[in-house]
Amino acid sequence: MIIYIAGPITGVENYQENFAKVERELIKEGHKVLNPAILPQGMGDLKKYMQICLPMIEAADAVVMLPGWEKSLGANREYGYALGLCKTVTEVCCLEAPI
Repeated sequence: MIIYIAGPITGVENYQENFAKVERELIKEGHKVLNPAILPQGMGDLKKYMQICLPMIEAADAVVMLPGWEKSLGANREYGYALGLCKTVTEVCCLEAPI
């Protein structure tokens, strides 16, 4: 299964590790993972990132939401987009490293 990871990035100091931890677990389970946290910083505003991330969601079979996604404008947009495409959306309940 191809899984996209969505979650808060802006203002989260350790966001890359949060995404990487979930990515490692999903890969261990045999999934292919689309991780937006590997995109370079400083490309511009949210719109630029969504131009890349929304097609990634289209290519995915499912979306995993990281803790705190509810407070992220980008993750909320990704959540609604995934639901609109009838993707399976699940939430990660916790991470060992605090967000």
